Amino acid sequence: MSFSKYLKSYLLASVAITLAACEQPLDFDMRGAFGSGLNTAEAARMATAKRPDADDRGVISYPNYQVAVARRDDTVTDLAARVGADAAELARYNGLQPGDNLRAGEVVALPRRVAEPSPETGSPTTGPIQPPGIDITTLAGGAIDRAGEQEIETTTLESDSQPEKQKVARGLEPKRHKVVRGETVYTISRLYDVSVRSLAEWNGLGSDFKIREGQYLLIPVPETSPPERTTSEPETEPPGRGSPTPTPPSATRPLPEEGTQPVAESEPAETQSDSAPEQRQAETPSGGELAYPVKGRIIREYSKGKNDGIDFTADPGEAVTSAEAGTVVSVTKSTENVQFVVIKHSNSLATVYVNVDKVSVANGDQVTRGQKIAEMPEGNPPYVQFQVAKGTAQVDPMPYLQ
Repeated sequence: MSFSKYLKSYLLASVAITLAACEQPLDFDMRGAFGSGLNTAEAARMATAKRPDADDRGVISYPNYQVAVARRDDTVTDLAARVGADAAELARYNGLQPGDNLRAGEVVALPRRVAEPSPETGSPTTGPIQPPGIDITTLAGGAIDRAGEQEIETTTLESDSQPEKQKVARGLEPKRHKVVRGETVYTISRLYDVSVRSLAEWNGLGSDFKIREGQYLLIPVPETSPPERTTSEPETEPPGRGSPTPTPPSATRPLPEEGTQPVAESEPAETQSDSAPEQRQAETPSGGELAYPVKGRIIREYSKGKNDGIDFTADPGEAVTSAEAGTVVSVTKSTENVQFVVIKHSNSLATVYVNVDKVSVANGDQVTRGQKIAEMPEGNPPYVQFQVAKGTAQVDPMPYLQ
């Protein structure tokens, strides 16, 4: 049973909430877009490159690790035999059993390096995929060009002693993420700011996007930008081309000082703080029906069906305060050791403070607006989710905070 259902059951029955009987891991979906603002739209995500092709065995090799891509009807044992790995070790490394079936295209991390891809294994290149860079031949050629008129003595090797130049694949090495209990493909995609679709395509996930504890996921890398054009423009404008539009001054430098006095300067000092940037809105208590529970930054907004509340981040140990006067009706932990506090208020409102640390209130306590009830936990980054329920329905907390 999900946390939301527990909360609704409590509000209907007006009794204390408990999650002792929770059978499924809670997914509060709170780790997305840290440090990247509030925009989590798919269209705004960075475009990602296509996953590199594997060799005939299914091996993709990078300097720091290798992975293998499963075929249709493969088991872990089948894949291990094809790439030359130990089946038991391969299964254990990926949170699997040797007899487990794999999906076609599923990526499995290799615990030890196997033979590198080469033309012998069906790869057009040899060795691991190397980081993008300038080819050594290009560097050598540039050095010779810069030598100018200096005499350069060269020696030609015998044809039978000249090794055939090996072709090397180039590309960015993806980060790897080891799945822990309670994570979903959605939380991981937001953590790395990549789309769920690209994450699924890179790792060969099923249509249900199911992942397992102990699984290694490749994080898609950004699409390589096309090289800049090196051809120079003609010195004279060709016929038919209009004059270039001048760049607005505000695009390159601040606007000139205005001669008029800003309104804020004529206001009393107490009211000037109201003109602070929007970033500070979450750093001060609101004047709304509910107060902000954390003096920090909003890292994720409420989204019906996806995120049950508003996620705040602040320094570990910062106070988490009650959004309004009320009665503490539940202080408990989920089976995943996520601690939360539920406070009942007037007007059929209840607030929930999820993932808090060092709770300083107990069931039945009366609290006032702004009273400290807990602290921000450790984390990378630390976060607390603030939820609001009106009657039996969870609602967007923001209208109550504004």
